[in-house]
Amino acid sequence: MNGGGAHNPSEEESKQDGAGDTDGGEDSNEQEVIVIQDTGFTVKIQAPGTEPFDLQVSPQEMVQEIHQVLMDREDTCHRTCFSLQLDSNVLDNFAELKSIEGLQEGSLLKVVEEPYTVREARIHVRHIRDLLKGLDPSDAYNGVDCNSLSFLSVFTDGDLGDSGKRKKKGSELEQIDCTPPEHILPGSKERPLLPLQPQNKDWKVIMTPMQCLKVLTMSGWNPPPGNRKMHGDLMYLYMVTVEERHISITASTRGFYLNQSTTYTFNPKPANPSFLSHSLVELLSQISPAFKKNFTALQKKRVQRHPFERIATPFQVYSWTAPQVDHTMDCVRAEDAYTSRLGYEEHIPGQTRDWNEELQTTRELARKNLPDRLLRERAIFKVHSDFAAAATRGSMAVIDGNVMAINPGEETRMQMFIWNNIFFSLGFDVRDHYRELGGDAAAHAAPTNDLNGVRAYGAVDVEGLYTLGTVVVDYRGYRVTAQSIIPGILEREQEQSVIYGSIDFGKTVVSHGKYLELLERTSRPLKVQRHNVLNEKDESMELCSSVECKGIIGNDGRHYILDLLRTFPPDLNFLPVEGEELSPESVREGFPRQHRHRLACLRQELIEAFVEHRYLLFMKMAALQLMQQKANKESKLATLTENSSPGAAVPALPSTETPDASAESSETSTETLTDANSDAVHTETTSTSDAPQPAATEATTTEAAPKTEPMTETDSSATTTTNASQATPIEDNVVPTVTTNGSLVPFATAIQNGECESPLEGKAEDIIPGLAQAKELAESLAAEDGSGIDPKSREVVLNACKAVGSISNTSFDIRFNPDIFSPGVRFPEDSADDIQKQKQLLKDAGAFMVSCQIPSLVKDCLDHSALPMDGATLTEALHQRGINVRYLGNVLAFVDQTPAKAQLEHFYRIGISELITRCAKHIFKTYLQGVELSALSAAVSHFLNCFLSSFDAVAHLPADELVSRRKNRKRRNRVPGGGDNTAWASLTPSELWKNIVSEAQSYYHFTLHCENADQVVEKYGLQKITLLREISIKAGIQILIKEYNFDSRHKPAFTEEDILNIFPVVKHVNPKASDAFHFFQSGQAKVQQGYLKEGCELINEALNLFNNVYGAMHVEICACLRLLARLNYIMGDHHEALSNQQKAVLMSERVLGVEHPNTIQEYMHLALYCFANGQLSTALKLLYRARYLMLMVCGEDHPEMALLDSNIGLVLHGVMEYDLSLRFLENALAINSKYHGPRSLKVALSHHLVARVYESKAEFRSALQQEKEGYTIYKNQVGEAHEKTKESSEYLKYLTQQAVALQRTMNEIYKNGSNASIMPLKFTAPSMASVLEQLNIINGIIFIPLSQKDLENLKAEVQRRQQLQESGKSVEDLTVDGPLELEDKIPMDVNVD
Repeated sequence: MNGGGAHNPSEEESKQDGAGDTDGGEDSNEQEVIVIQDTGFTVKIQAPGTEPFDLQVSPQEMVQEIHQVLMDREDTCHRTCFSLQLDSNVLDNFAELKSIEGLQEGSLLKVVEEPYTVREARIHVRHIRDLLKGLDPSDAYNGVDCNSLSFLSVFTDGDLGDSGKRKKKGSELEQIDCTPPEHILPGSKERPLLPLQPQNKDWKVIMTPMQCLKVLTMSGWNPPPGNRKMHGDLMYLYMVTVEERHISITASTRGFYLNQSTTYTFNPKPANPSFLSHSLVELLSQISPAFKKNFTALQKKRVQRHPFERIATPFQVYSWTAPQVDHTMDCVRAEDAYTSRLGYEEHIPGQTRDWNEELQTTRELARKNLPDRLLRERAIFKVHSDFAAAATRGSMAVIDGNVMAINPGEETRMQMFIWNNIFFSLGFDVRDHYRELGGDAAAHAAPTNDLNGVRAYGAVDVEGLYTLGTVVVDYRGYRVTAQSIIPGILEREQEQSVIYGSIDFGKTVVSHGKYLELLERTSRPLKVQRHNVLNEKDESMELCSSVECKGIIGNDGRHYILDLLRTFPPDLNFLPVEGEELSPESVREGFPRQHRHRLACLRQELIEAFVEHRYLLFMKMAALQLMQQKANKESKLATLTENSSPGAAVPALPSTETPDASAESSETSTETLTDANSDAVHTETTSTSDAPQPAATEATTTEAAPKTEPMTETDSSATTTTNASQATPIEDNVVPTVTTNGSLVPFATAIQNGECESPLEGKAEDIIPGLAQAKELAESLAAEDGSGIDPKSREVVLNACKAVGSISNTSFDIRFNPDIFSPGVRFPEDSADDIQKQKQLLKDAGAFMVSCQIPSLVKDCLDHSALPMDGATLTEALHQRGINVRYLGNVLAFVDQTPAKAQLEHFYRIGISELITRCAKHIFKTYLQGVELSALSAAVSHFLNCFLSSFDAVAHLPADELVSRRKNRKRRNRVPGGGDNTAWASLTPSELWKNIVSEAQSYYHFTLHCENADQVVEKYGLQKITLLREISIKAGIQILIKEYNFDSRHKPAFTEEDILNIFPVVKHVNPKASDAFHFFQSGQAKVQQGYLKEGCELINEALNLFNNVYGAMHVEICACLRLLARLNYIMGDHHEALSNQQKAVLMSERVLGVEHPNTIQEYMHLALYCFANGQLSTALKLLYRARYLMLMVCGEDHPEMALLDSNIGLVLHGVMEYDLSLRFLENALAINSKYHGPRSLKVALSHHLVARVYESKAEFRSALQQEKEGYTIYKNQVGEAHEKTKESSEYLKYLTQQAVALQRTMNEIYKNGSNASIMPLKFTAPSMASVLEQLNIINGIIFIPLSQKDLENLKAEVQRRQQLQESGKSVEDLTVDGPLELEDKIPMDVNVD
């Protein structure tokens, strides 16, 4: 029941970087949107040789967008060089339609052919080539031009949506073949790789008969000589038609025609006939009948594909497997390889883009109102995705040796490069810059830290402060940082240009007023404290960032900041400092630990969570003291008794500077503390904190109110060992409050479980007495600087501020000094106290990580609100809670000590697999650096053999063969200067695994017990195929898709032919669509309050805005479509649900990858909507696909598999495949019992589903047995009176009657033989409606018509229940009692995920 999808990866990513600080009140959004959605209108378009047709356009569109539509339409796709004319006036390509005079509903636009230029002719040839390759998947496999794979259409056979209507509902059941392939059945150990990329029928077609041309290439006669230029020749093409006719074509200003040249003689005169045509397609259609026929067929097919299968993605997605694709002749590709093309603009040499100017200018665009902001965000996003593509391409060119260094004299690792206005440097410690910080290890970590800094400053988005475009690329074992170039920086020495910060880690420091002013504006959202440091002359310099952060004013007058690697404060758990003692929680977990480098920082998410946690503490303390004052005033009589007890409690509290005293373990819950005055609460919307804040109190406010956090008591022992039966500390959030007679009453604080339906509308005050006054007080203090408030109240706030480490005495404000513990940084004497406080704060933050965040992650996994499925989703779950991956060993150790370890087996397994593959990646990185290019595939396959194959690699090869082979290889591929780099060949499996074990120990402080792949598989229950997927994705390896035999002891699993490619792994900033995101959040909040229609409208609005900023493809749009489909479904519009979900699946495949856990979830949702639309066989195919992918990604033993198997079992039950159905449902039952505990309501439901199938098979005894189990669970968990228990009891009666009737009939038959009078028995095949009802229940969707009054009662009931839960029911009761009763009453989706 996680509102808003706490376990949904893609959404979470989308929420990571916070929405930035959007100027202007967001309340005006609602009106502004209406302005933007000016209604569209229709224009008529007349192209030469076609009938006029209507086109729907919107006033915001540019003329250029109509061009794009025409170049994509089947009947006009062959035109590229034309203008659009209205009443003989040529329209400007970049004009918005609304600005064109006389353009209105029904206007006729004429398409007029224009003369060609060289550029236009090139564009035309490229476009025609793209059309010919329209269905060819090779670009997707090769990871170029933002193409990526999608396989949905293979499973739906195009029968979704409109064409689906042809199939009647409840389509003839007997025709469906429901038997899944053997490897998908429960219990199968086989994990084939080939089904990952099923063959698409269309692709087979292109490979053979659909060929339109044999060869299309530039002619060797280019460029035209001077005399021909003056006849209008632009360039020459050479082609071979399918009929084997060799032709030479001239591209001229007037179009294309045949000339008389041959391969060896140049004769540019037009042939007779010359077939002069404005487009190549028209020309070729006249010459080659096969071209005409096949081109038409190809375009028909191309246009039929779903647009989402062909639109480019914003960032390149790489596939780790690919088939052997034939390499065809392709002039455009050949040309691209040798010219650095980025977009069409680059055909003319010397015309490169000024990336820095583009990146900064887009930031400077206006942002006053919504249309402005949309335009600005669209521009920022577009430039960023282009920059990321260019930087990736450049980085690969640098490592592949295709770029000349700017300092060619130095040794290779010290070289720097400039290509296409981007600066590239390698991740090595050049000139001992990082010597004190860990050398190369630090130089490798710095770029990612820097990127996180750029991301954070970018999200705060302060006007006038500029960061560099930054992309970090890992490729072939090297790390490359690509940055845009500050104008003028290359002409000056660094010392002269830095006017703020330090270039030598704090020995010399300078400051600058303007920088301080700009950075001051980022200090609150980024929690950076303004502080002083000493320079080499012992002068005090004021800074508002870390010393490494440098300020440089470019020649363009802009204020740039760079080197943001210490934007966030250091992580003391991994930074041993002489003479500093960490807090007991950290020490108990074995911290501080030596890390590879001294740049370990806390994540922004952790800082946010920690500050929120402190804010709650601050409020509680203020409330307590106010209560105490009030109590003192009220009863002078009971003064003595009162002072004795609470008096003791209060002074004890301020000592909680070490969160040891009250060691709060908190789970960052997603509830907002409503109306917390944003001035008093200095938290701005860079809220990178946990989950998407589903219940944001109307997420359109600029400053998010901080979210309350449950504080659970975990004293030292509880965290590690005695965590009750549930491994999660019992929510015992007791705040002592005083009754009149002075005794202390435990009072539970208001905590939302982060997944309850209706937000606590400001009810927190009723629960913590005094909280309301505390809040008012905090607000008025902030408003009036504390004047006019009685000193007692001021003292309350002062005490609370001191206790939580606030830097201000009148309001809550926590910030960190990022320079604490930086080597070489010295602080002035007078700030010693402050520095001491800051050190304490950092120690507390480290303790918070260990004692709160890690336990809260494990708790979320226990109650299934976090469900990682693979390495990527695990990493994400860690990052959302601010846990760095270097804590992975700790997290696993914590799981290991948890009493409920069995219920965390899936999590533990994924963690181990992630730890192993990351260690292997570290080793692989250095291994690759020593391999020369000619031996790359051999080296990679050898490494994979050592990592995964049971065959003892290399050792079995006879020595001389090895030598002779190597000799031949060397003789063949003698690269000048390529030394004898064959050290890689001596790696053995046992040596590699030794290294992995020692890497796990030294980096993660985790002890692995294994000596080879087979032991790992055995001991930790991993799958080799999963390990292969993880290492390939992490290291950028692409392998041939075929069945690998990992377990053969006689031959290695991989040969060098199996390694197809090495891809870059790219990290970059993801610019956000902030307005769209606010709408999305408000929509989610509305949906959770039960206002489906309003929610649906807001989410539709968000979708429009997302499309406006990101274009058609993006993970956030995917989340949006998924939620819309879910709402459509709940509101009864099954058809619309199907259409939106189909888009969500396609987009997830394209943007995240075909087997990303998110894609698996999308497939499951789509199957449900298909079933509801009566497309049973499609629903089954989709579910089988999802199951195959899940087996591949994480194996069968995963809680999510239970849901999937219940879905499959139900659908099979519906199509009367009872035996198959039982196999899946019984597997689901087993998995549910394991992960939810035998007493869980999920298990009861599983028993019921199994019972229903037995009933259909007329095996009443088994059915009764199953239903009894379920009944017992219901009776024990929710009581006799609950409707679930009653239903179950009714069903038991019915089964008993059926069983008795059956027995009677059988007895009758035994007694009277063939002439028995037999009562007809009722064998019921389940109705589709009943199957769908059960499907909805297991997928968390319940429909109940409720009146408004019922809704009000329901809300009150939900709140009452929450308060009950808080007052100390154990966790087990919570998980059991809460959700079920809710599920039965809430007229909506129980887990919008």
